[in-house]
Amino acid sequence: MKRFFISFLGALAGVWVSVLLFGLLIVMMIGVIAASSSASPEVPVVRNNSVLLVTLSGEIVDRQTPKDIVSEIYGESVDQIPLNTLVASIENAAEDNDIEGIYLDCKGISAGLAQIQSIVTALRKFSDSGKWIMAYSDGYSQSDYIIASSVADSLFVNPAGTIDVHGLTATTMYFKNLLEKAGIEVQVVKVGTFKSAVEPFVLNDMSEANREQTNAFLQNIWSSLREEVANGRKVDTAAVNGWADDYTYTKEYSYYLENHLADAAMYRHQVDSLLAAASGLDEDETEPRFVAFDKYALARNLSDGKSSGKKQIAVLYALGDITEGASTGIASDRLVPQILDIADNEDVEALILRVNSGGGSAYASEQIWEALEQFKSRTGKPFYVSMGDYAASGGYYISCGADRIYAEPVTLTGSIGIFGLIPNAQKLLNDKIGINTATVATNKGSFPNIYSPMSESMKGAMQNMVENGYELFVKRCAEGRGLSVDSIKAIAEGRVWDGRTAMEIGLVDNMGGLDVAVRDIAAEIGAENDYYIKEYPKVKFKWWEEMVDLSKSMKTRFVTEFLGEDNARFYTITRSVQEMSPVQARMDYIDIR
Repeated sequence: MKRFFISFLGALAGVWVSVLLFGLLIVMMIGVIAASSSASPEVPVVRNNSVLLVTLSGEIVDRQTPKDIVSEIYGESVDQIPLNTLVASIENAAEDNDIEGIYLDCKGISAGLAQIQSIVTALRKFSDSGKWIMAYSDGYSQSDYIIASSVADSLFVNPAGTIDVHGLTATTMYFKNLLEKAGIEVQVVKVGTFKSAVEPFVLNDMSEANREQTNAFLQNIWSSLREEVANGRKVDTAAVNGWADDYTYTKEYSYYLENHLADAAMYRHQVDSLLAAASGLDEDETEPRFVAFDKYALARNLSDGKSSGKKQIAVLYALGDITEGASTGIASDRLVPQILDIADNEDVEALILRVNSGGGSAYASEQIWEALEQFKSRTGKPFYVSMGDYAASGGYYISCGADRIYAEPVTLTGSIGIFGLIPNAQKLLNDKIGINTATVATNKGSFPNIYSPMSESMKGAMQNMVENGYELFVKRCAEGRGLSVDSIKAIAEGRVWDGRTAMEIGLVDNMGGLDVAVRDIAAEIGAENDYYIKEYPKVKFKWWEEMVDLSKSMKTRFVTEFLGEDNARFYTITRSVQEMSPVQARMDYIDIR
């Protein structure tokens, strides 16, 4: 007994010490973040004969977001590369006499395909200015290689390095068996043969319709990327397909040189010497004058892109899941007032909505659509949409009313369809954990709950609700695109389209990224060389907001630790379905690699 109490007290003391240390760590973290956020960064100096350093490492995001405290504490934060800042830096450097060329230091970038396309487009414009681009890696990931091979004048690989070219795959996880074992049935109401977002909850494999649409957009996207690589490496597309079939990541450097994947095998210091010479430095100066793109953006005041001019073009970012009031993503209760504020802002001459979203709440999507219609009717000013990696389902809903819609060839869009997921946990409660429920109701028209399956009349009512939502969605698209309802229905049914095909069938107007949309809208307002960009909403780190969300993040972390990764995944899936709005305009998550 004595030993037990000693062990118990020791364990208790350990817990308290851990809590105290954790609290101290949080306080220290807050102090560091508060100090760093209040400090004014030193503006770098860009010397002549400099090389713009673009390190492809970390995660490409459409714009910079505040750091997450929990990720910082656990050492799991990932460096972010803001796409807007990177593209602005590359475009500005093309006309900057202090910049001789660009060095792509490829270290394994995590990026969406449309983000990759935007980077390639900006680098190609830089190359067209007459300046050079060199690329090097100890091991090219496919994303790195698509960027580097498409634009680099010289592409180098470490003699012991690798190059990965493998084509594209799309993987979806299916949870039907897991849910059945847990005693949970997911009841589905939907409109759209191709609306595959419900499939992971009710199937164990892809439906034929989903397989058809996935194969179609993958082939089209790979065709675009393959052509970029082939043109950059001056080979035919069949050669690139051959690389993708040949497990290139297992090959030696001689294979890369013989098959034109790379120009030479070199070590990093050898490439540095080449860069110094190409920069026009004296022979005794062997170290290149690198300026990292983010430092360059700071030196040239490019945080929002083009910063000089008289007419303001507002770029409003809509990134993530669409909800009615979540603290992250596209929340209608925050975005709607922001849109109306922009409409009332006399300094704004035009609006571009930058969308990167697979959708979410149908109700929230409708509110955002209506606010954008208010912008158009109140101001009469141009309103464009620039699509990122995804602008599908609810992401297309909020886009369809734009005067012009821009997408990359590799953007995934469309998915015009509606669904609802209603979990029934009766077996889990009754058979698995021994909980029974009893309900008394005055009327039969109650809302579905997780304690019992839907009755036939309830299921019919929910299906009617979803069909009404679909008809409204289709109507919005028809009005926005100037097409008939029947024309939209012929390409709707929840089907996902790649950007190039979407333009062919009338869902998109132009190919190009945010820079192309900005250029065209500036021309429409007569300000080709007399505009500046202001980004909305303003991103400002607020440590107290992080603290409010800290408990939620820690809860998720503890659930994973306590239940294990597999069981925690089930917990997360169940919670996400339970917390969804009843009617969803959402495409399924597609992991394209």
